[in-house]
Amino acid sequence: MIAVREGTAADRDFVIATARRFAAFGPPPWRSAAEIVAGEVRCLDDFFEGRLAGSVDGSLDAARDRRTLLVAELDGRPAGFTFLEPAVDYFTGQADGHIGMVAVAETAEGKGVGAALMRAAEDWARRNGYPRLHLNVFAGNDRARRIYERTGYEIETIRYVKKLE
Repeated sequence: MIAVREGTAADRDFVIATARRFAAFGPPPWRSAAEIVAGEVRCLDDFFEGRLAGSVDGSLDAARDRRTLLVAELDGRPAGFTFLEPAVDYFTGQADGHIGMVAVAETAEGKGVGAALMRAAEDWARRNGYPRLHLNVFAGNDRARRIYERTGYEIETIRYVKKLE
C-alpha cells in the first residue's frame, strides 16, 4: 500500500539520500554527478533549514506560495518524495505549480510510487489554484520522459546550453 503525506524534518536523511540518485539519470556530459547532487542537496538543505519560504521551519503568509515536500510510503516506509514549489509562467505572468524534484528509492522502483507522487503533485497544484504544473527533466532521461508523456505532460520549451571556456 502506498500513502503520500507531507514531509517533515524527520524525513531529511531519506530525502537527501534519495536525491543523490538524480545524477544517474541522463545529465549532459558537461554536468558532473557531484554538481547535480550538490545543487539538489543545497535546495533541500535550504528547505529543511527554513531558508526558503514555506519550508519546514520557515513561514509564509500566503499558503498558495508554500513550497511543499511530499513523501510516499510503501508499506509504512519512505519510498520516494517530491518537492513542489510555486513558479511564474514567463508568457502569462500567472502563478503555476512546479515539480522541482521527484525521486523514488531504488528498492521501490516499478511499484507505483512515482505515479502516486505525480498524482499527489497534481492534487497539490489544484488545491493551490494553479492552472498548470510543470517540471524539468534531463534530455537523456528517456524513462522519465516516457512516463511524463504517458501521463499527459507535453514538451513546451527546450533549453539549449553552450559551455563557454
